[in-house]
Amino acid sequence: MSDQISKGLEFEKKADKKLSGWGLFGSKYEDAGDLFEKAANCYKLAKSWDQAGAVYVKLAQCYLKANSESKHEAANAYADAGHAYKKTNIKECVACLEQALNLFMEIGRLSMSARYAKEIAESYEQEQNLEQAIAYYDKAADLFQGEEVTTSANQCKQKIAQFSAQLEQYQKAIEIYEGIARQSLNNNLLKYGVRGHLLNAGICQLCKGDVIAITNALDRYQELDPTFSSTREYRLLADLAAALDEEDVEKFTDAVKEFDSMTKLDEWKTTLLLRVKLLIKAKEDEEDDLT
Repeated sequence: MSDQISKGLEFEKKADKKLSGWGLFGSKYEDAGDLFEKAANCYKLAKSWDQAGAVYVKLAQCYLKANSESKHEAANAYADAGHAYKKTNIKECVACLEQALNLFMEIGRLSMSARYAKEIAESYEQEQNLEQAIAYYDKAADLFQGEEVTTSANQCKQKIAQFSAQLEQYQKAIEIYEGIARQSLNNNLLKYGVRGHLLNAGICQLCKGDVIAITNALDRYQELDPTFSSTREYRLLADLAAALDEEDVEKFTDAVKEFDSMTKLDEWKTTLLLRVKLLIKAKEDEEDDLT
């Protein structure tokens, strides 16, 4: 491994020397770029990710200085830098992927920009920085939508809805889930997922604690999809809305248990439903204090 680092250092030193010397316009940057690429490969073999990332950044800068037509190559080099830094330094990783994203946008490669916006969002998600994850999933969704890659756009939108609900931005989450449900009804491949989107929207409605709003939403969902009222998802939401209205924690718990015994609730739904349960319990306790 140390042998690869020594080789990498040698290639990098030669590249830096090329850049500081005289050369025909553009040629010294191309020559230095070749050497930086060799150096980066050596550092990657040695798993020296910070060094690899730094050299890929130098390579990207060489491409930009060598030729105004080399933005595509520069963007790829910044992406390579980001992927190297991903293993050690999220801040540098995001900065490099952002450069790649912007360069691909400049040359009209919007699908590539979308891909890197999504990758940045995933990095922030890993770090539990949900606000930044939302911002980049939003950017990715817009870019995917512009390229008519609807499935990828919807995946990003679902992430935005999921994190918005976690951050108690329930109305934003509701609008996204309802929008995806409406859009999916007209697609034979996606329409089977409609009841799941409406269930998610309904759970977010429950989190707001407004019985009238959830009742109106259930009426709206039946109008949107007449088959919804015959589903277990609808029955669960209706039972939970009744429990919320009656401020009955036991009824709420039984409805959740019954649904979960047939269809396992994921962590996100369980977390939100626990918030609703605590909301009902707080109302119960409030009434006990008054009596």
